[in-house]
Amino acid sequence: MFVDQVTVEVKAGKGGDGAVSFRREKFVAMGGPVGGDGGRGGSIILKVDEGLNTLMDFRYHRHFKAANGGNGQGKRMAGKSAEDTVIGVPPGTTVHDADTNEFLGDLTKQGDTLVVSQGGRGGRGNQHFATSRVRAPEIAENGEPGQDRFIQLELRVLADVGLVGFPSVGKSTLLSVATSAKPKIAEYHFTTLTPNLGMVRLDDGRDFAMADLPGLIEGASKGVGLGIQFLRHVERTRVILHLVEMDPESGRDPLTDYQQINHELENYDPKLLERPQIIVATKMDMPGAAERLTTFKKQLKENGIDKSVYAISSVAHQGVTKLMQATSDLLETTPKFPMGDEPEKVVTEKQYKYADQQDFTVTEEEAHHFVIEGEKVERLFKMSNLDHEDGIMRFARQLRKMGIDDALRKAGAENGDLVSIDDFTFEFVE
Repeated sequence: MFVDQVTVEVKAGKGGDGAVSFRREKFVAMGGPVGGDGGRGGSIILKVDEGLNTLMDFRYHRHFKAANGGNGQGKRMAGKSAEDTVIGVPPGTTVHDADTNEFLGDLTKQGDTLVVSQGGRGGRGNQHFATSRVRAPEIAENGEPGQDRFIQLELRVLADVGLVGFPSVGKSTLLSVATSAKPKIAEYHFTTLTPNLGMVRLDDGRDFAMADLPGLIEGASKGVGLGIQFLRHVERTRVILHLVEMDPESGRDPLTDYQQINHELENYDPKLLERPQIIVATKMDMPGAAERLTTFKKQLKENGIDKSVYAISSVAHQGVTKLMQATSDLLETTPKFPMGDEPEKVVTEKQYKYADQQDFTVTEEEAHHFVIEGEKVERLFKMSNLDHEDGIMRFARQLRKMGIDDALRKAGAENGDLVSIDDFTFEFVE
């Protein structure tokens, strides 16, 4: 089975907690704090593996979790940083945030990497919180939580040349003759259910990748048939070979087929029609095909389409070599086209935040019970070590500095009311 789109969860490792520890040696006076820092949590990284050609592995394994960092120790010993989790993906994989649809990266070459979930940093030990006034602080930070997100992986076949056309026009047969690919071929529509990729090698030493892109029928750009699944693969190609069947017994009109396929390409992405396109008349070994080709060329001119038409018979191996040489010549003068969803590299204006905009919300969930929510305040809570009084007092000072005390008063909080942050509940005291 060919899988070219999948959503997975990636959760990076939490940073290790900082330690609260003091130097206690017999002949060392006022040794001071020596709590070590926590280690960094493991990140999750995608890496291109040319040995893969499908996202099939992700069909059964959709949750990935990296290891947490080690906790700090006494004597200023830092915790061990966790190893990153590296996940192999096939070349041609694009990555988006599944919730925001943000474009995260495009992995095309062997060895390309992309960090999709950043590991949390280790918390600082109490050695960092000593001051001239506080010589023995019982303050340490917990490790930062690792990033947890859902990402969408989408595979777009990497090929220099794409074969497009209605089902059974001879795309798979041409691919099997021109390359070493072995696509399944039969005498019925929709034989090809997956993109097939092969390498064309010419006698003069030139070579290029060519892909059979199935699924195009009328209405494909609107989701009919397999269209949307495979139209995305056309975006990668630099040259399009548009195959049109010349068999008089097919019951199809070559000009109508040619126009409908271009219409579907334009509906999906108008920029696709800017790609160099070679018209290929197929099945020229069939009786009456030559006469039909003459009519087709005349119709093209009448419709203002001034393009050369290459006549081939893949079964009889006629015209294929000439077509491949012309395709290679065209590739040499055709640049790579940018992906449609790549962000433009422009300088954006700096965004300023007004002073009255807050990083949290205060909600009275029930009488005398307030809930504080917000990414910044929840992260602060998770990184605060509340096992020691000094840590609790530091956490309270940080909340006050963020303006949470004032926000609670404004919301109507009074002495003794309950306040919750995540799973931590405390009393509000004026």
